[in-house]
Amino acid sequence: MDFQLTDEQTLLADTTRDLLSGYDTEKRNKVVESEPGFDRQVWGQLAEIGVLGLGFDEDSGGQIEIMVVLNEIGRRLAPEPVLHGAIGPGAIIAEVGTDAQRALLDDVAAGERILAFAHAEPGLRGSAGVTTTATNSGDAWTLSGTKNPVLAGDVADTLIVSAALPDGGTGLFLVDAANVTRTGYRTFDGQRGAQVELDATPAEPLGEAADAGEAITNALVRISAALCAEAVGVMEESLRLTTDYLKQRKQFGVTLSKFQTLTQRAADMYMSLELARSMGTYAAMSIADGELNPVIAARAKLQIGRSGRHISQESIQLHGGIGVTAEYPVGHYAARLTAIEHTLGSSSDQLRTLVGQLDSYEIATL
Repeated sequence: MDFQLTDEQTLLADTTRDLLSGYDTEKRNKVVESEPGFDRQVWGQLAEIGVLGLGFDEDSGGQIEIMVVLNEIGRRLAPEPVLHGAIGPGAIIAEVGTDAQRALLDDVAAGERILAFAHAEPGLRGSAGVTTTATNSGDAWTLSGTKNPVLAGDVADTLIVSAALPDGGTGLFLVDAANVTRTGYRTFDGQRGAQVELDATPAEPLGEAADAGEAITNALVRISAALCAEAVGVMEESLRLTTDYLKQRKQFGVTLSKFQTLTQRAADMYMSLELARSMGTYAAMSIADGELNPVIAARAKLQIGRSGRHISQESIQLHGGIGVTAEYPVGHYAARLTAIEHTLGSSSDQLRTLVGQLDSYEIATL
């Protein structure tokens, strides 16, 4: 099996890295503390190089291209909502939307429309059904309920909302963000989200007004794999910062890298990174091969969560007090890894998913 990137994929990674190279800690802190929490100019540049339209059709690139882009976004901790404001929800429209609805993706790819996937609800866990309800009267549909957290929901122009259908099942609907009540907020890792309140809000069925359970599962698998890719980029940079610090910081007249115990801990961090990279690649390649399997997503995200926690904790420990200051980057990387672990279910949730699959395997006996 060939794990090497193509020339085009390498070029995409290099171009994205160059575009985001201006994000040092000072600039990122300034951007995330201002409105809308990301740089509109950078957003436009990402659209120009084709990043915001990845995965919408065969010609725009697929999951491997998404993986290499999210690696670079993670490496720079770029606050632009590429995954939650464009690629993730856009793929849902591409999968089940009508021709007219798919036309919205041209605006998304051009950076002129931001999307958000409003699926999570307070108290919703695992495969539990949503409490947001859809009601139809003739050809008109309305939605009522609360969605939170909705990542990128504070700036979204169009929401993709999941809701319980009158005859059972869960449908997907397009909602104009101007018609909802939303309360935006900053997450502790510098990202943005919103609580969205729907009260008999007009909505348009995405595709047919039928159960979209499979499409929702596919969307969560794709987003989970992209989060894994971003986490790998975060871990790579966190490890680089740590090893550079060990080579520069002196104690007792020698650099910290001369202490064997510390270099062994750094080597353990590298092993965790490579485990995470392998599982992230596994998740992306499975999707690229047409297998959107929630069990594979859970396997990958479990390892990503474990590796991310190990690397983030060791990064701060090996830096000492400077590692938790706002002016130094490593604490921000630790915060992002923590947030990724808890997005779409923590490591414990992934483990429960995998334990629930045990009865599907044959028991090996000696």
